[in-house]
Amino acid sequence: MTKSLFGYGITTKAIAKEGGWHIYDDSFKNISKDIYDNTLLPSSRFNPENSYLEITSPGIPPYHTLIQKAKNLISEFDYFFERAPFQIWITGTNGKTTTTQMIHHLLKDISDTGGNIGIPLADMDINKKIWIIEASSFQLFYTKTAKPDIFVILPLKEDHLSWHGNFENYVKAKLSPLKRMTQRDVVILPQEFEHYPTKAYKITYKNEDDLIKRFNFKNNFFQPPFLLDEVLAKSVYYILNFKEKSLKDFQIDPHKMEEITDSKNRTWINDSKATNIDASLNALKRFQNKRIYLIIGGDTKGQNFSPLFKFMKNLNIRLFIIGENTDIFENLSKKYNISYEISKTVQNAVNSIDKIHNKHSVAILSPACASFDQFNSYKERGEIFKSLVFKV
Repeated sequence: MTKSLFGYGITTKAIAKEGGWHIYDDSFKNISKDIYDNTLLPSSRFNPENSYLEITSPGIPPYHTLIQKAKNLISEFDYFFERAPFQIWITGTNGKTTTTQMIHHLLKDISDTGGNIGIPLADMDINKKIWIIEASSFQLFYTKTAKPDIFVILPLKEDHLSWHGNFENYVKAKLSPLKRMTQRDVVILPQEFEHYPTKAYKITYKNEDDLIKRFNFKNNFFQPPFLLDEVLAKSVYYILNFKEKSLKDFQIDPHKMEEITDSKNRTWINDSKATNIDASLNALKRFQNKRIYLIIGGDTKGQNFSPLFKFMKNLNIRLFIIGENTDIFENLSKKYNISYEISKTVQNAVNSIDKIHNKHSVAILSPACASFDQFNSYKERGEIFKSLVFKV
């Protein structure tokens, strides 16, 4: 009998350092070995009768043949659960990376951080007192036994519908750890989910103001959408230490509402991290009293964009639609009578905006879509956007 890893990505490569695994991936055409004496095999060679344990790369969807065949499938969260220290998990649709980073910033002397933030659990420091883990819906979908000691849930909006099938399945995956939590655990969650069954102690909120009032926070430094991230991070610190700690020296990552001033003193916003409609809505709300030039489009992930366009129809806005599939955005622009241009590329969009942008308007890259139709990542999309802005 063998132990199996599905996929050859960041998560499984880190676990594979242990050696002795059979690793299955669609890209493998022949059987070979890696430097850790793992056996690399084509996916078609997996035989569930010969495998007593399977761990999957979280990005592999549930309808993949490997997942369908597996009989002993767990997640990396399950695999490391028994040996891990006190765990704080953060999930949600938008803001989970920033919230994770903020919590780590407040607890940096005693914690390590990983998960969906880009560091696999296999590479986290087992000697730290606390693990702070960003948890994606994919990771939580495959998790069967592991649970957090403190669970932070940001608002849940439509995302990854093509992977999960529908919004209900997405929410079910996100909230699934609740059923495994105990009376000793704490969950901070949106008020709409307060009746979701769990034994954990619940702290609910409608917005950041609820948490500010509950914990009597006095020193908040960020404006929306980052204010909720800040307040959630400080709530976790308060639960552990019964006092408020400032985040005034915390720096937001690039590509999140990143403000750029060009050579003509005009404002551009790099919000390439906005890969779903809720993130773009939050960006637009900050500038809803200005003339807006919005670059939108990309890999749609099966989202329903109608709520976003209903909001935009009342704004002073013109859209610059990019990506390989522009029809959905063009049709919605026509339906809601929103001015638009089919730009196709970020370069074309920036060039068009440059001709009409001034000191009183704002130009925003907030695509509401993943980047993979034209870019390797949202980071590459954002860097290209910034380089083009600096040239205008």
